[in-house]
Amino acid sequence: MSKGLEIRLASRPKGWPTMDNFDIAEVEAPQPGEGELLVRNLVMSVDPYMRGRMNEGKSYVPPFQVGAPLEGGAVGEVVESNAEGFAPGDHVLHNLGWRDYAVVSGKHATKVDASAAPLGAYLYVLGMPGMTAYVGLADVAAQQEGDVVFISGAAGAVGSLAGQIAKLRGAKKVIGSAGSAEKVRYLLDEVGFDEAFNYHDGPVVEQLKAAAPEGIDVYFDNVGGEHLEAAISVMNDFGRLAECGMISQYNAETPQPGPRNMAMIVQKRLKIEGFIVMDRAHLKDQFFNEVGAWLRDGKITYRETVVEGLRNAPDAFLGLMRGDNTGKMLVKIV
Repeated sequence: MSKGLEIRLASRPKGWPTMDNFDIAEVEAPQPGEGELLVRNLVMSVDPYMRGRMNEGKSYVPPFQVGAPLEGGAVGEVVESNAEGFAPGDHVLHNLGWRDYAVVSGKHATKVDASAAPLGAYLYVLGMPGMTAYVGLADVAAQQEGDVVFISGAAGAVGSLAGQIAKLRGAKKVIGSAGSAEKVRYLLDEVGFDEAFNYHDGPVVEQLKAAAPEGIDVYFDNVGGEHLEAAISVMNDFGRLAECGMISQYNAETPQPGPRNMAMIVQKRLKIEGFIVMDRAHLKDQFFNEVGAWLRDGKITYRETVVEGLRNAPDAFLGLMRGDNTGKMLVKIV
């Protein structure tokens, strides 16, 4: 019987999570039942939304349970199959990461082609972050050709793809904010943003006005806080704000005050909509067709920050919270 590791939630964080909130356990590989697969995980994702699942309380997805393994996107190899349509050696995408071996229902596993794209791409460009970027622009913000688009957290997994998708959809100008001079250079030189600034260099609203003297039409929000207030201030009439995440708020121990310029929402007739990508499942084929074609044609570039070893998955997650990653943060398990 094979043994493997699993990463468990040891305790719920108060404010910023620490290594004390995680526990690493060695366990026997589980056995699949009828309709199930035993999968050996090869690569897994760590994502900002996981921070919310560490808290107790009702949300759009159930919280992680103390003493139980965490969950998240992973790609692995089928070791044993009791599910029709799957065979040992197949690679599958599923949501039971944070462990070496997972028993996955065949209904909740998606076969992926390792020859068509690197396995990590199914957790990034062709996975949840890619679809989040796509639907946030195409559906939620209804981005149009000629729009000026601002993206916060632009050097992260979703933000860096959102900028490229906006350009491919005909944006007049794409502006990004990031947390270091190196990330700003990445956005300008590698990803193809028209303008980018380091939000540590001065008030966000002043830097955004300088980057977009004509105003902005679309804001793709990954940060919240000061960025959201700045976007509302610089937004043109009838602008659209796609609220994807608010990482500046995730580790706050007390609720943070909202933007001070909310009256502009009425004055400018702005549309602000929060969204969760799973609510847009009906756009999955459209996403694969459009973004998959751009990827095949070499029109999308992406960078991964890869941490080696399942034991280091908590470090990878904490690094993600600090903004240590450029592009997608992945953990290579095998």
